[in-house]
Order: sequence, then structure tokens, then C-alpha cells
Amino acid sequence: MPGMDWTQEEFSAAVTEHSRSMYRAARAVLDSAADAEDAVGQAVLQAWQSLDRLRDKGAVRPWLIRIAVNCAYAQRRKQGKVVYLDDLPQEPTAPPPARCDGLWEAVSALPPERRVAVALFYYEDMSVEQIAKVLGVPQGTVKSRLSRARKQLKEMLQGQEGEYGTI
Repeated sequence: MPGMDWTQEEFSAAVTEHSRSMYRAARAVLDSAADAEDAVGQAVLQAWQSLDRLRDKGAVRPWLIRIAVNCAYAQRRKQGKVVYLDDLPQEPTAPPPARCDGLWEAVSALPPERRVAVALFYYEDMSVEQIAKVLGVPQGTVKSRLSRARKQLKEMLQGQEGEYGTI
């Protein structure tokens, strides 16, 4: 039976408490809300099935987030990108310059690896060390992803008026 030290009620309470964080992390990887919800559902199932491996109840939040991120990446790999030749323009065109009207829209426009790091650092208040553990990458990688994301966000939001003044 999953989670000998965990009751079903404790597991449900932990999932309820951390489901928004799991969703935000999955949404940072995936392009649609429905896909993120599917990834979280899969993550809850996987967490329940492997609950006996979690010994420290205090580590449940990063553990659940890591499972959600892994499920989101797995779903992204399964989906792949389907491009129909009829939909491709005949002449190659340069992409329009990225201009975002809001911070979350700008964050959503980041590459997935940077987007996840930003979401976990700024929206989930996780430390670089915690993010490195969740993503399974070195701390230096997390720091460089955050640095590059900040630079990219600054470029995207350059000259816009916002609640913090002109960027």
C-alpha cells in the first residue's frame, strides 16, 4: 500500500495545499492550461503510487513540484511539434519582435527551461538550491537560466510603463 507513514487524508491535504504550485510549475513547461492540468493529474497519481519513497513529510512540496515538472516535460515530449507543410509560409520570414504587454505574458514567452526557473524562483519563492534539486540540474545552471531570463525579460519589456514605472 502506498505511503505506509501517510494516511489518505494527509496525502490529500498535501496535494490540496500544493496543487497551485504544481500547476504553476507544469504551466511554465507547457503551452496550455489544459495540458498543465493533465500533467498535474498525472503527477498526483504518480505521487500516490510512489508515496512510500518519501520519508520526510517536510519535503513534500518540492517532491510534488518535481513530479509535476517531470510529468509536464514527459507530456511535452509526447506531444512533439506537428507542422503541416501546407501551413508553412512560402517565403521565410523573420519572426516579429517580441513585445509583451504584461509580465506574465513576457515570462510565458521565455524558453521552457528559463520559464520554469523563473516561475519556481519568483512565483513559488524557491531558492536556487531547491530549484536545482527539483529540476535535477546544478545550481550554476539555475543561476544562469535566471540571469538569462532576467536579461531577456528586460529586453522584452523595455520602455513599457508598468506598476513599477518605466522599465
